[in-house]
Amino acid sequence: MRQKGGVGVAARAVLFVVCTAILFAIASRWIKGLLPMGCVSAIATLLLTVAFVHWEKLSLSDVGADFVVGSLKRFGIAFIAGMALPLLRAGLVMVLTGVRYERVQSFTSADVLLSLAIYIALATREELAFRGYPLRILDRRFGPWAALLAIAALFAAEHMLGGWAWWQAVLGSGVGALLFGAAALRTQGLAVPIGLHAAWNFTDTMLGGKGTPGLWRPVIESASQKHVEIAQWASYVFVMLAATAVIWLWPKAAKKVNQA
Repeated sequence: MRQKGGVGVAARAVLFVVCTAILFAIASRWIKGLLPMGCVSAIATLLLTVAFVHWEKLSLSDVGADFVVGSLKRFGIAFIAGMALPLLRAGLVMVLTGVRYERVQSFTSADVLLSLAIYIALATREELAFRGYPLRILDRRFGPWAALLAIAALFAAEHMLGGWAWWQAVLGSGVGALLFGAAALRTQGLAVPIGLHAAWNFTDTMLGGKGTPGLWRPVIESASQKHVEIAQWASYVFVMLAATAVIWLWPKAAKKVNQA
């Protein structure tokens, strides 16, 4: 049943996102190291969720932020599945441009584990901040597609404030937000979107997709840099939208939502 008072619901959703952004900015300013900063900001966002859920007279389970039996299993499955998305994107770019990948020997197993921990912490914070309380109350009031688009816009706006160009924020975080949001609504929880989100960032980093070499780095030989960049963005949008469609149309997930 959808809630009344659309303006109030939208205002509370925006207020929550703004508060999480402030908490993240404070953590970024005062805590050294990405891993402790990610962990502290994730915990702070969870505590903020508890406060807003109490204000809304809901429970953590109503916004998918509770830890239940099977959460770790769903996270693990989603993480493994999510690792395939950057690999698929890299394969498309290789076919379209002739780019190849070479191993970076200086990237150690310790670097891999640290990157993994960092991206799990950051993904937990972002999914709590965007696909938890705000997405779910907007869905209850306005329906899934309005909620997904609104949260995608807020997610893109946060990345713009972080220094991204507007088109990068829209095509990058905005399109990605549709996948993570669809996963949150279809599974009625955050384990799957956290797994997908962490897996994407982790695997993309291992492929050198964050601007620095990971376990591998792309080597551009015949194609121009501009050609490669266009292929990367086009492949990213295609892979993310295709994955969103799969999540949204997945029969078992749809059945669970209808039963809920």
